[in-house]
Amino acid sequence: MRKITVAIDGPAGAGKSSVAKMVANRLHYLYIDTGAMYRAFTWAMLERHINIRDEKAVQQLTGSIQIRLEPGEEVCRVYADGQDITEEIRTPFISSHVSQVAALAVVRTKLVQLQRDMAKGGGVILDGRDIGTVVLPRADLKIYLTASVTARARRRFLELKEKGSTETLEAIEASIAARDDMDSHRAVSPLKRADDAVLVDNSDLTLEETADCICRMIEEKQ
Repeated sequence: MRKITVAIDGPAGAGKSSVAKMVANRLHYLYIDTGAMYRAFTWAMLERHINIRDEKAVQQLTGSIQIRLEPGEEVCRVYADGQDITEEIRTPFISSHVSQVAALAVVRTKLVQLQRDMAKGGGVILDGRDIGTVVLPRADLKIYLTASVTARARRRFLELKEKGSTETLEAIEASIAARDDMDSHRAVSPLKRADDAVLVDNSDLTLEETADCICRMIEEKQ
């Protein structure tokens, strides 16, 4: 049976990464965590104290940094220049900077090419903000996964609470709404639903139910 290329786009907090990993594990596909790649680059910039407006320094970093993913059943390990930064890139500090870094054309050019190389041959699932519109415009199946701001904020609140965070639900909701606006209006590769993408709203679905839905779509395409 032919394995296809699957692109999952949507706003922050819709569960794209979690669902993509579930689907990949069930169908024995390769999950490529594109968001983690942008977080890794953001981490590298902050570690080196590179100003986002310093075009020369950013350009030099795109030419030297080595970002590597090692897919696993539980989590995709992320490496930057050989250092495991899987945990570091998931902090609120990185989250508050990643949209600005991801909007830089030179950064997107670097990572998009890397993602396309990894997707050759099919049997892959990629998630992000512009997979179906920019990275893989000819993907066999495109899905736009979304949920209400309230639902996404509630999920994030519970996730952070388990980790000991005291951030309020209201603050998280405001942050998500602000990120939606930034991602949708950025000049380079804005968040947008591809014309041929299937809309999946999982505001009232569990991640498992969402994965069930997407698995059925993939199996029909195959």
